[in-house]
Amino acid sequence: RHVLLPSYVFCVVQVMLAALSTRVLSTAAPGAFATGLRLFHKEPAFMGRDGIRKTTLLKQILQSKELSFLMEAHNGLTAMIVEETGFRGIWASGLSIAASLGVRDNNEASWTQVVDVLEYMSDATQIPILLDGDTGYGNFNNARRLIKKLEQRGVAGVCLEDKIFPKSNSLLDGAAQPLANISEFSKKIQACKDTQNDPDFQVVARVEAFIAGWGLEEALKRAEAYRNAGADAILMHSKRKDSKEIESFLTEWNNRHPVVIVPTNYYTVPTQKWRDYGVSTIIWANHNMRASTYAVKQTSKKIFEEESLQGLEEQGKLVAVSEVFRLQGMEEMKTAEDKYLPKME
Repeated sequence: RHVLLPSYVFCVVQVMLAALSTRVLSTAAPGAFATGLRLFHKEPAFMGRDGIRKTTLLKQILQSKELSFLMEAHNGLTAMIVEETGFRGIWASGLSIAASLGVRDNNEASWTQVVDVLEYMSDATQIPILLDGDTGYGNFNNARRLIKKLEQRGVAGVCLEDKIFPKSNSLLDGAAQPLANISEFSKKIQACKDTQNDPDFQVVARVEAFIAGWGLEEALKRAEAYRNAGADAILMHSKRKDSKEIESFLTEWNNRHPVVIVPTNYYTVPTQKWRDYGVSTIIWANHNMRASTYAVKQTSKKIFEEESLQGLEEQGKLVAVSEVFRLQGMEEMKTAEDKYLPKME
């Protein structure tokens, strides 16, 4: 005998299914149609393309002799778009995630809130994610618990910076940037490496010596200490408009360990220069968030002033709703409904 549910129960189920449909994976090549939800795939969350673990894919990126790129994303949708574009990896920016949550990049979002965002991003993609993990949200114990939770959600690695919790954004003018004790931060890295279950999980040490106003000698001393502590790569940061600090470090460092850079401020330097220096990876750190902010401001302003949607729609300033449905994998939803929902008689 068939049990007939009240109509309101059916509506609730439909809403729940619609919510689940936002957690999407594009399993085909970049630009192809998203074939289904990662949530319902048999592969575990840590598995990337071609049956290779996401951690291994990130390790290959960081250790490659060829220059690689990580593109910023801050939610499931932007992560899907980054993957579809063709990028091999994702930078889960702390600034961008904080901004998308409407809070400041001063650890105002808790690490559990950040991990919740990462779960959607990881479910939606098959390329590795490197989390901008700030200071690890506390001491060694907080950091190693973070590692456990990242591994459980299929995040491939974390970048930890050698500042004091709670941190301030490195590009913020006039902000105090106190650095952590070298020995203490080295032990934090060691604790993270000792905690990880997957041997290919990547821990990147971010050196903030230049940001805090110290010179090359301090930057080199810290980088070498973190390398010896087990860091898989060194991210050397600078907020100068020119690349003198980074170039001086690279010259002295002499490719003894993979180096990651973030040219947000020194963006005019040709990318080929970094290839010539042997840089491992460049992070495009916050540009999808900034582009999204610009688009939302312009769209809101236009609708507010014109009190109409006609201009936006007719000028092609928006993606079609059908494109959003495509990114969400709604075709898989239709197939699943045909398979699992009873036919209406």
